[in-house]
Amino acid sequence: MDSWERFEEPLPPKEHFYSTLNESGISDEEYQHAVDVWQKYDCQNMGEYHDIYLRSDVVLLADVFQSFRKMAMEYNQLDPANFYTAPGLSWSALLKKTNAQLDLLTEYDMNRFMENGIRGGVCGPSRRYARANNPLVEHDPEKPTTYIFYLDANNLYGWAMSQYLPVREFEWVEPREIDYYLRVKPDSRKGFILEVDLEYPKELHTLHDDYPLAPEAVEIPFEQLSPLQKQTCPSYKPYRKLTMNLMDKEKYVVHYRNLQFYVRHGLRVKKIHRVLKFRQEPWMQPYIDFNTQKRTAAKNDFEKNLFKLMNNSVFGKTMENIRKRVSVKIVGSREEAEEYVSQPGFVRYVEMLNFYVIHMKKANLFLNKPVYTGFTVLELSKLLMYEFYYDKLKPKYGDRCRLLYTDTDSLIMEIQTPDVYADCL
Repeated sequence: MDSWERFEEPLPPKEHFYSTLNESGISDEEYQHAVDVWQKYDCQNMGEYHDIYLRSDVVLLADVFQSFRKMAMEYNQLDPANFYTAPGLSWSALLKKTNAQLDLLTEYDMNRFMENGIRGGVCGPSRRYARANNPLVEHDPEKPTTYIFYLDANNLYGWAMSQYLPVREFEWVEPREIDYYLRVKPDSRKGFILEVDLEYPKELHTLHDDYPLAPEAVEIPFEQLSPLQKQTCPSYKPYRKLTMNLMDKEKYVVHYRNLQFYVRHGLRVKKIHRVLKFRQEPWMQPYIDFNTQKRTAAKNDFEKNLFKLMNNSVFGKTMENIRKRVSVKIVGSREEAEEYVSQPGFVRYVEMLNFYVIHMKKANLFLNKPVYTGFTVLELSKLLMYEFYYDKLKPKYGDRCRLLYTDTDSLIMEIQTPDVYADCL
């Protein structure tokens, strides 16, 4: 369909149904379906056939969206049509259901402190090769019985968002002895985020080499590359990457519950630089539990996916990076474009036909997102994964359990045991 005149033509032969994108045509069955539709609706030309397709497509989509609106109105009294995105809808639903009163960080240093501590989910291999040896695959009885086992944490972020999280009364306090912070309960009304120097004792390196504690974003210098990497990437430029490593940490921003775990498993606190104190409450839990219960009781996939989305999408709003927002200007002349290009906030431009789309940095930022919530959710998510590996799996299997790969909420492990599935019972 490359002109308006095409709408007056009859149904073309099969060879005209060719996709230049896929470089393929259609089958005889597919063409016969087109003929059947044409005859069923007594189409006189391609315009009428085109309209039938659009009506069926748009009407079906409208039915789905109206069902979505109806459910959102019923459970949250919010109309999705008033929101640009699902995260925006879920964030408003969260605040409405919990009636939470969250303080914004009014001190620039506090906000940067939190932003510097935000670290996403850890992903990467710990071992390059493993091979299972058990009765379910090619089994050599002369060798130890091993399994490659995949485990996934159900609703990891949902669990973390149900914990005690910072809400208000943020203040810098004088650092105390480390023992004081090690005694603070998970459900204490007061919580702490600390900036510390950590020592990773060498005697822990072998024990922790597959799943090091306290991941951090570090710049990988050329000197730390392997000989093969140096050979294949001679022009390598260092860049920051979230890594699990066995190096000491300096000015590491950490939630007190994670710090308690790290110290319990052998890391040493060399110095406490700063401490941010706050009041904490499980303020997101009612909303998370509500969606979880509704998802469990859902009668169809649409409802299940909706309530899953309402929990998953809300997390991103807790750590939305306002600094990455841009201002977009559209102008119709080169002279106007040059005015923006010459400004300090200019990022880039795209020339399209007879106008220019210009990306500018925002001149003013309103830091109105509770980044401390996103920071804490990410920290506690890592804590749960570490606790499961080091407090559940390692005590049971010891050296017979080795991590192969992890991606945020999942672990792929090599486990030496007669029957790993019997162990799960």
